[in-house]
Amino acid sequence: MTTKFLKKISFIGELAGGSYLNGIPVVKYLTQAGEISIDNDVTIFVGENGTGKSTLLEAIAVACGFNPEGGSRNFTFATAETHSELCKHIMVSRHTIPKDGFFLRAESFYNVATNIDELDSQPAAAAPIINSYGGVSLHNQSHGESFLALVKNRFGGNGLYILDEPEAALSPMRLLTLIRLMKDLIDNGSQFIISTHSPILMAFPGAQILELSERGIKPTCYQDTEHYQVTKRFLDNPEKMLLYLLE
Repeated sequence: MTTKFLKKISFIGELAGGSYLNGIPVVKYLTQAGEISIDNDVTIFVGENGTGKSTLLEAIAVACGFNPEGGSRNFTFATAETHSELCKHIMVSRHTIPKDGFFLRAESFYNVATNIDELDSQPAAAAPIINSYGGVSLHNQSHGESFLALVKNRFGGNGLYILDEPEAALSPMRLLTLIRLMKDLIDNGSQFIISTHSPILMAFPGAQILELSERGIKPTCYQDTEHYQVTKRFLDNPEKMLLYLLE
C-alpha cells in the first residue's frame, strides 16, 4: 500500500453567477458539500456523460501542477486555452509530495506526443525526451500502443497518475495489461485518480469508486454501478436487449 499523496479535494471561493460550471452536477455538489475525501491507492470517478468527471479531473490535475492539456509538470505547451476556471477553486490536501507524476487525457494526448517531437527536434545537449517514453515517437505507434508505451516507460513509480478515460485507445486485452501495470506501480508507491466508463477498469481490486450523478457524489460498489449492470445485462442476453432497443 502507498502513503497516499492526495487525501482530500476541497472547493474554495465562489464561482461567478453566470458561469456554466454552476450547472454541472459535480460542481453543484462541491459548492454545497465542500470536499471529497480520497482514501485509496486507486480512486475512480464514474458517471453518465455530462456529470462533470473530466471537468473535475482536469481541475484536480491543474491544482496539482500539471499542464491542462496533459503531460508531466514539466510540460508547458498550450494548443488552446480551454480548461475551466474550476481549477482556481480546487485545493488539494496531500500527505506527501510525489516524486513522479503524469496527467493523461485521451482527447489531447496527440498534442503531448507532438510537443515531445517538437522539443526533440530542437538542438539540445540533453538526451532526447522520447527516450523516457520508449525511444519511438508516440506518433509512430497506434493510439493504444502509445498509451501503453507511456505507462510502461514514463511512469516511474512513487508517483501521482491522473488518467482521464484511458480506455479510449485500449482494447479489452490491453485494459487488462494496464491493470497489471497499475498494480506494479502501486506496489512501487504510486496513486491513481481515474475517470472512466470502462467496467474493466472499475473492477480494479479495492478501488474507491465515486459515482457522480445529479444527486451528487457517493461511494459505490462495483456491481452497483450502472456501467456494470448495463454491460452485464447486455452480455448475458445481447439478442434480447437489441430486440428491445430496435423494435
